[in-house]
Amino acid sequence: MTETILATLLVINQILNAGNAITAFSLVLYTLTFNVRERVARSLALLLSCVTLVYFGDVLTSLAQVDREIELWLRVQWVGIAFVPATYIHLSDALLEATGRPSRGRRIVIVFLSYLGGAATLAAAGLGKLVAGDLAFSDSVAYLRPGVLFPLFLLFSLVILGFAAVNLWRSYQRCLTRSSKRRMRYLMVGSIGPLLGSFPFLMIGGPGLAAQPLFFWGLLIVINISAAIQMVMIAYTVAYFGVSYPDRVVKSRLFQWILRGPVVASTVLAVTVIVSRISAYFGLENSRAVPFTMVAVLLLLQYIITLVRPSIERWFFYGEDRGDVARLQLLEERLLTTGDLKQFLESVLNAACDVTGVGSAFVAVVGPEGLELEVAVGPHDPLRGTEDLPPFLVTDEKTGFELLGSVFTWDVYWLIPLRLTDPREVVGLLGLFARAEEPDFNPEEEARLKVLVERATVALADRILQREVFSVVDRLVPEVEDIQRLRAAALYGKAGSLTVSVNGVHTEEEITDLVKEALGHYWGGPRLTRSPLLELRVVRRAAQELDGNPVNALRAILRQAIERVRPEGDRRFTAEWMLYNILEMKFLQGRKVRDVAMRLAMSEADLYRKQRVAIEEVARAVAEMEREVVASETAEESLS
Repeated sequence: MTETILATLLVINQILNAGNAITAFSLVLYTLTFNVRERVARSLALLLSCVTLVYFGDVLTSLAQVDREIELWLRVQWVGIAFVPATYIHLSDALLEATGRPSRGRRIVIVFLSYLGGAATLAAAGLGKLVAGDLAFSDSVAYLRPGVLFPLFLLFSLVILGFAAVNLWRSYQRCLTRSSKRRMRYLMVGSIGPLLGSFPFLMIGGPGLAAQPLFFWGLLIVINISAAIQMVMIAYTVAYFGVSYPDRVVKSRLFQWILRGPVVASTVLAVTVIVSRISAYFGLENSRAVPFTMVAVLLLLQYIITLVRPSIERWFFYGEDRGDVARLQLLEERLLTTGDLKQFLESVLNAACDVTGVGSAFVAVVGPEGLELEVAVGPHDPLRGTEDLPPFLVTDEKTGFELLGSVFTWDVYWLIPLRLTDPREVVGLLGLFARAEEPDFNPEEEARLKVLVERATVALADRILQREVFSVVDRLVPEVEDIQRLRAAALYGKAGSLTVSVNGVHTEEEITDLVKEALGHYWGGPRLTRSPLLELRVVRRAAQELDGNPVNALRAILRQAIERVRPEGDRRFTAEWMLYNILEMKFLQGRKVRDVAMRLAMSEADLYRKQRVAIEEVARAVAEMEREVVASETAEESLS
């Protein structure tokens, strides 16, 4: 009975070791994916990387059969163990800096010395036996005997961890809000987990602990479970540093990452091990049930997560914002995109062709520069080599007419205005290939055609309304991002950030978005005249040369940036010149997308993809010009 319990505890411990390795590595990837620019997150990634190596070594040690291989993996663990104290002091220093207390030089020196001490420990443990001695076994538990310098490593670790604890406490005291203090408490509790999972306790009391196997393996299971929970706690807290997203987004993103990563991977691994052991118990070595069970559990877990995750997030993460978030999600799901609109209008046109017995039809929408062809069906091209649709829409005396009285003849088409009722305005035209000189719809055709015209009008009206919503969102998002960024900065003690102007440009990603907006209004518009790019030093310097006009200066800087994208030599319409030609024709000349696509012999979808790359190149050129001006002004100040 005792042997069965011990075997069960051993299997559970192996599963937990593997699960903790997966969890730690998954949290490293999460940190490096979503807030790698934050120093706190990078230092946590280093700490969790060390923990990953330790647990990875535990897993390989339990699977090894040869003493030499066991010793190899035990020494590989010291790559992580040696640097755990240094990563703790590094993390605590980053936290203290994030809460508004940057180092004056002393803490940086301590961090540097701790990493040097970690490197020396690794060299002594991995390449020799001064810290970690010979391989030993105690009741089948393998560990390395402590070397002559192991007490020195313990002293070094205690001193460094003591400094880290002081820094954590100081960071907690500097938190201003109740939520930031609560999260910092989570971090302080969670910081115990990596230490429990990575410290070589067996080297201190190995023989005594292993002499009580039930207690020993039970204690290891408790430690591993605690370490997993605490690693998630510390990652949860650090996830809020350096991001401007709302709390609900951070919670939801981390929750989904943990569910689809560590939970799924660890569960599949556990079920695979258990099924494999059960199969071996019944004499079915390498049973085919193992891979089938593994795949079934993987698919089942993904199915369950897909079903329950939205409800869990809605009730536990959104709180009072539940209604607002539900409306936004509904808008996302029901959004009428350009592709959806064209697909619906094609269906309407096909139905109109069936009703009237004609072969071709089209819908044109009213754009800022007149009528623009939206979608056409049938063999006849409404443009037929020309560039313009009819220059008129509908005359005032026609606005009160019924359908037949509102039909116009243009070229070989009958045109039916698509009118809104409130406000009364024309949003487009539906064109039918004329089957006769004059419209000759019978009553049944007219009745069915009216329904189709109404549906096409409703679709266009909804699309116009969505564009108005998007226009509001475009104006709202930058301000909301600034508020969220300031909220995140002030949460952990940087209250002074609330008094800093929000109009500055900080990253190349921001410059890319602002350059895209400014180019869209290159010849006039609020996204150019009110662009935060006007605050760039390179723009201010250019404004001094252009009679103090910052808008003309920004326009000139954008033109210079586009010229930097231009290849050398005479202009051509080749792949090398593609980006420059798009920028010059689309923004500087102000041509329509359709015209640019036809001139460059590409589809509109491909043009939009290339345009995005071209704008990124312009943004990089603007950022480079800004750095050049900053460097020049700095040099001038140093010489004066």
